[in-house]
Amino acid sequence: MTLRPDFSSANSRHDAGAHPLTLVVGIPSTGRKEILASALPYIARQTRLPDEIVICVATPADVDQARIGEIPCPVRILISERGSCRQRNHILESVPDADIVVFLDDDFLMSPSYLAETERLFAKYPDIDICTGTVIADGIGGPGMSVEEGMELLQRDPGPKNSLPAMPVYNAYGCNMAVRMSSVRIGDLRFDENLPLYGWLEDVDFSRRAARYGRVVSSPRLIGVHLGTKVGRTSGTRFGYSQIANPVYLMQKETMSSRRALLQMARNIIANLAKIWRPEPWIDRKGRLKGNLLAIYDLVVGRLAPQNVERLD
Repeated sequence: MTLRPDFSSANSRHDAGAHPLTLVVGIPSTGRKEILASALPYIARQTRLPDEIVICVATPADVDQARIGEIPCPVRILISERGSCRQRNHILESVPDADIVVFLDDDFLMSPSYLAETERLFAKYPDIDICTGTVIADGIGGPGMSVEEGMELLQRDPGPKNSLPAMPVYNAYGCNMAVRMSSVRIGDLRFDENLPLYGWLEDVDFSRRAARYGRVVSSPRLIGVHLGTKVGRTSGTRFGYSQIANPVYLMQKETMSSRRALLQMARNIIANLAKIWRPEPWIDRKGRLKGNLLAIYDLVVGRLAPQNVERLD
């Protein structure tokens, strides 16, 4: 499904041939119609509009068609089986001619120059395969933020203090990661669909496999806010299971170092134990701890697998 609004008032810099690279924004989303509808129109504020926006959802009901019509660039809607990795892969497979795909969470807000700076960086440094931006505020660790709060933070931000165009990082942050499609094609790279549903740590796995072909970097010039909206996220028990199962799986794949995986699991278990009696209102600590214990039991008996979350409540 492709929606093509009237381009007569679109940014003149978006004319054909105005850009050296074809840049697509890809957004996987499930069960978050309201936040997607609220955040999506802000893409129209970019000084460099995307050549296309591709949104992959689980059902047509996940998209507000009226709000999409407000965006002055082509928008395509894909339907896929639910799961972050499956939906991201569907986006990758649907843009065979793209040079860059900028994956955004449906609750990520970009500074106005974000896409222009992304294109500039990839054009200047052909050895960069993945770039992630600088998140100046992240609601994922708290109750979350409204779109209005996120935009206010972006407007107050003074801009990058670091003059370096990019710095190496172990992995991109999945809420905002730009991918060079030539490397995806050369390496036949896909997000690992053995990480189902929320697909926690899929950004680590994808980044480390992409690092075999080029650099994975972060740029202080790509500024954004992750609202951390809590609606539509996976259950506490499922996420708690993934907190153990996914690092173990990536450690076995050798896309996450043993040290990082063990530290990640230890932090998760300690946090869930320490806060179970006085949990944050927005986190199901009891459910997460239950998921942790179920995963540890499955690890002991030899049946631990990330896919097991699909049989949990």
